[in-house]
Amino acid sequence: MIERTIDIKNRLSRREFLRLAAGTGAACSIPLFRPVLHAAAIEEKFVKEARYYERLPEKKVICKLCPHECRVADLERGTCGVRENRGGTYYTLVYGNPCSAGIDPIEKKPLFHYYPATTSFSVATAGCNFVCRFCQNWEISQKRPEQVKSTELFPQDLIRLAEARSCKTVAHTYSEPVVFFEYMLACAAEGKKKGIPNVMISNGYINEKPMRELCKYLGAVKIDLKAFTEKFYKEQCAGTLKPVLDTLLVLKDEGIWFEIVDLIIPTLNDSKREIETMSRWIVKELGPDVPVHFSRYYPTFMLKNIPPTPPATLHRCRKIARDSGVKFAYIGNLLSDAENTYCPGCHKLLIERMRYVTNTIGMKGNRCKYCDEKIPGYFL
Repeated sequence: MIERTIDIKNRLSRREFLRLAAGTGAACSIPLFRPVLHAAAIEEKFVKEARYYERLPEKKVICKLCPHECRVADLERGTCGVRENRGGTYYTLVYGNPCSAGIDPIEKKPLFHYYPATTSFSVATAGCNFVCRFCQNWEISQKRPEQVKSTELFPQDLIRLAEARSCKTVAHTYSEPVVFFEYMLACAAEGKKKGIPNVMISNGYINEKPMRELCKYLGAVKIDLKAFTEKFYKEQCAGTLKPVLDTLLVLKDEGIWFEIVDLIIPTLNDSKREIETMSRWIVKELGPDVPVHFSRYYPTFMLKNIPPTPPATLHRCRKIARDSGVKFAYIGNLLSDAENTYCPGCHKLLIERMRYVTNTIGMKGNRCKYCDEKIPGYFL
């Protein structure tokens, strides 16, 4: 499901945002907002020494956060644009400095088996370690922090604000949370202490060690498996496939809940062979219980010459996945009963979804109320 980051009609006022951030205001129902509290300039309070880098001679550094492993000279930045070498010390420039925030249904991430029908307080900073030609949120993901308007929201304030708004979770989303790793890690640790799980909505392009550290504090992860060929990743994302598969294997090994999204783009990643190969790999390496979402593409950013994905293509992909053994295959960005969750045992409707309206009509805790089949995931 496509995530949108701006709704002018529903922006919070400066005064209301500050009151809620201080924990003194009532939680009113506003579905999405993007607070803008200062000019687009990097302030020192948002600059923090980065984790996962090594110093090199001549004041150079090598970043060890993601598989790009950028070698960065003094006063230069890595591929993501939000991490800077200052005299041989590497810094993140966006700690506590989100440029987008909003309250979303958890289904919008999409996470269908992680506390369905609840809301998630969602934040993002500028930057990304991919350049996806079809990015829906390129206005922030492909920008440096100086190029977007942003606000101050440090981890304790974020968790307090999510609690004030009665959000079950906090989501790191919209852009690419790997690039604001330090901020996400601190928020997740604070959320774990306060009983508000954090979720990571990511492209999965992260090295093993930082991913394993995150897993100690996160509640769930959604990974965009953008295709199942190195050619697609190279030409359409400026990345590589194998590190994403490695991340998925790490998530399985860590035992954290995760779901997968595959944005289906006609002629680029929708072949029968590719979907079969991907689905069989998922079932064999990750297990049949991992939810897989086939999402509809719409022309945007640098990829506008391909029309939207035909509904029939999405249904074909879903059928291939199910025939390959995926128990929970969904369709996103398209109004369809393929958004619903059905019991793999008795096949009755358990969770009904229409866009972001969700009804858990057939669940009793984490089981089917009709046949007592255990449904994988986390349910209220």
